[in-house]
Amino acid sequence: MKTVLAIIGSASENSANQRLIEFLAKETGKDFEWILFNELKSLPHFDPELSVNNPPEEVVNFRKQIEQADGIIICTPEYVFSIPSGLKNAIEWCVSTTIFSDKPTGLITASAQGEKAHEELQLIMRTLMAQFIDETTLLISGIKSKISMSGQLTDSETQSELEQFTNSFMNLVDGM
Repeated sequence: MKTVLAIIGSASENSANQRLIEFLAKETGKDFEWILFNELKSLPHFDPELSVNNPPEEVVNFRKQIEQADGIIICTPEYVFSIPSGLKNAIEWCVSTTIFSDKPTGLITASAQGEKAHEELQLIMRTLMAQFIDETTLLISGIKSKISMSGQLTDSETQSELEQFTNSFMNLVDGM
């Protein structure tokens, strides 16, 4: 069974992004083993002096989870037309490595709007040479009206788009 590391970009507890990933994990539990990383707050502020030669233990563990995963899904909201600072910080700790290079990746931006963050996340992950295609990126605007507090999708169009995303992501991971 392939392992997927899901990185939750939201700083909020029980965020719509976390509920979306939990829904996805439940729907694909027979196909993937899921590891949810919802601890961006545990990573120290990025320090380029430490990144290469002496990274903090939390960073080493985070990088190891990425390296050992067969695929990565990043699910994030948009904060002020950008990805959240905690997610950006986590990604910055990985820039001096090659752990995202050719790693099958799915990118979900689920927010009120999300267009700018979605563009930014794709640009960043393309720079890190993560392997993704248009079909493994998904923008879900208005997420709070499309997923219930109990984690059920309430919008049929979003359900269909998420199924297409999931199938494409599974194919990308299986192709490796």
